[in-house]
Amino acid sequence: MSLDLSNYEAKAKEAVKVFWGNRAAAAAKQRELDREDQGERAGVTAGKNMDGFLALIQDVVRANGLADAHMMMGRRVLCLPGFFRPTKLWDLLIINKKRLVAALELKSQVGPSFGNNFNNRTEEALGTAVDLWTAFREGAFGEAPRPFVGWLMLVEDAPGSRSPVRDTSPHFPLFPEFNGASYLDRYNILCRKLTQERLYTTATILASPRSAAKTGDFTELSELTGLKTFITSFAGHIAAEAAR
Repeated sequence: MSLDLSNYEAKAKEAVKVFWGNRAAAAAKQRELDREDQGERAGVTAGKNMDGFLALIQDVVRANGLADAHMMMGRRVLCLPGFFRPTKLWDLLIINKKRLVAALELKSQVGPSFGNNFNNRTEEALGTAVDLWTAFREGAFGEAPRPFVGWLMLVEDAPGSRSPVRDTSPHFPLFPEFNGASYLDRYNILCRKLTQERLYTTATILASPRSAAKTGDFTELSELTGLKTFITSFAGHIAAEAAR
């Protein structure tokens, strides 16, 4: 049976529109209530900016034979046991017949500040993966096959994320791929290495300008870290689980 990618390109464009639209709506609502957050925080406190991508992932699950699986999105059912900490709260869990099929993180970042947030996201992604796979090795999820672990990041496409960044390392040289790399380039390198090191089944970076609130436009930075690779790999994993 061929994989069903659920018209992912069109749905991803709609998801991008939802992302920018929800950010704008959250900021507007807070202004109306006269309790506006500082800076860009006003656009994220609603917590539903990536809902369009969650809907796309759910469609892929249903389209590839696992319609009866439990797709956990409520906060109280999104925890998995950890090894270095008691629990970790994920963005989406898929469980079928008491087997952990997939655990996914969907993150975003907008300007104007990209530097500190990039470092925080990097440390979070690494820690989450190491914790999960160590818990998996120690049998935290039973005797189940290796789950799909996905990381998808949407970053604002802006001069601040596209411009080269200089770093200083006074004692030892940087790896050459980081020299002059923009923050978008760094996210692309991060996603590539997360996948190559098998910390995530697939890690994806998408760039989108604020004008995409009307168009849904986004850019992929490489084939390995692109959305098609993410969706294809995920659909294959779901189909394999459905065939068991």
